[in-house]
Amino acid sequence: MKIWKDEEVKALFGQVESCKKNGSPLRSAFAAHAQSFKRKPNSVRNYYYHEVDNLAQDEARRARLGVELSLHEKVHFESFAKEQEEELFEKIEKLVQEGCSVRLACQKLSNGNLALMTRLQNKYQNMCRKIKQDNNIIHFQPKQKLLTDNDINSLFLGLVKLIKKNATEEAMEKSQVSNQLLKKAFADLGRKDKELSSLKAEFERLKKENEVLRLMHTQNKNDALKNHLISKRNKLEQPNSKRV
Repeated sequence: MKIWKDEEVKALFGQVESCKKNGSPLRSAFAAHAQSFKRKPNSVRNYYYHEVDNLAQDEARRARLGVELSLHEKVHFESFAKEQEEELFEKIEKLVQEGCSVRLACQKLSNGNLALMTRLQNKYQNMCRKIKQDNNIIHFQPKQKLLTDNDINSLFLGLVKLIKKNATEEAMEKSQVSNQLLKKAFADLGRKDKELSSLKAEFERLKKENEVLRLMHTQNKNDALKNHLISKRNKLEQPNSKRV
């Protein structure tokens, strides 16, 4: 691999050191250098690690460039086990609740090791994204029982009475405090009316779905009876066929 000019090598190592100090991923240093010197980010990355190995063997050149090689050590991490991930997440969450930023929490847990700090921070952020995605997944449970219209109406009316009762009690309590709270109570009532409308729409959808299921059930019974009668008729016709 062709050796780059000293000035460009100094610039590259300086950008890497700056990223490590700020806790930024090294790829941002490679991308910035590539843009400044008209190179490809992957080429910059490959040259950087190649140059780290070269400088480890060339003390004179290392001194000429003024590179502190301890800031550029290659670190090989093993993958986190599930138990380690959970323990790490709990420790960071605890420090954040105590007032630390995520970066400061990772810095404390890494004992000042910038490479490890960056790794812990990235792992925590990935876990947060995964938890958020998992919470957005809706699991639908299959219906085990067909509800009658009376069941649906009774349930709906019971919920309506309960919601209105709670809303009325809440409004009365708030009206005793001040006019401002009374206005808020009416606003809450309006919101609850919207909730009731939404609930009613959901019950209507449920009734339609229940009716479809009931029709399908009835159709299946009719089909079964029809097939039974056809089979019986065929059996009765068989002796006549033999006489002919």
